[in-house]
Amino acid sequence: MTERTAIVTGAARGIGAAVAARLAADGYAVAVVDLDEGSTSATVEAIRAADGRAVGIGADVADEQQVAAAVQRTVDELGAPTILVNNAGILRDNLLFKMSVDDWDAVLNVHLRGAFLMSRAVQTHQVAAEWGRIVNLSSTSALGNRGQANYAAAKAGMQGFTKTLAIELGRYNVTANAIAPGFIETEMTAATARRVGLEPEEFFALAAKEIPVGRTGTPADIAAAASFFCSEEAGFVSGQVLYVAGGPRA
Repeated sequence: MTERTAIVTGAARGIGAAVAARLAADGYAVAVVDLDEGSTSATVEAIRAADGRAVGIGADVADEQQVAAAVQRTVDELGAPTILVNNAGILRDNLLFKMSVDDWDAVLNVHLRGAFLMSRAVQTHQVAAEWGRIVNLSSTSALGNRGQANYAAAKAGMQGFTKTLAIELGRYNVTANAIAPGFIETEMTAATARRVGLEPEEFFALAAKEIPVGRTGTPADIAAAASFFCSEEAGFVSGQVLYVAGGPRA
């Protein structure tokens, strides 16, 4: 296999960083994209320390010009990208009657507009190569979650977006799949814990009691799923949503 290039958005920390590191370990060159280029340095340095190839790129995935520039820089420094992991996301949780229009728009813009702009830019290179992998991050919140009307709508939208990409791009040997994580231990969930007045460890322990496998997830769990979807062996798997949540979610 000739070396392939991947782009992972929201890759400065958490799930995105774990996915970027795993793809680099799988042999791909990786563009580590996040809002602030400086924040990508730890992920990039870790990949390079393990003899991988990586570049950090700062870009707002909801901005069309910045997306175009990020993809072009990836081409220039690592090669044409044929793997894309749309992981970038934010939270602006609140009950519906308290949710502002700005908080609604911000979440939908980063998750859905960002995935659209990145996928549209990268598919050009995938079609030219007649090979590609797109992995979109959804969530168990796509099934509904109190205080997350914006996030749930965005993550449900990611599933429909994924299935449509699979239909449109399949003829070019490009697959599109989604991963829907359950409770994953990240800085984001730790911040949620503190917001509700709990220490992260206490919050994680309470969450684990509701999960059939008896533990919360880690970014590495999601990275393993992304690794499979990006592999040669997954070429006949497309349009699927994989719930990585330690059990079924009603």
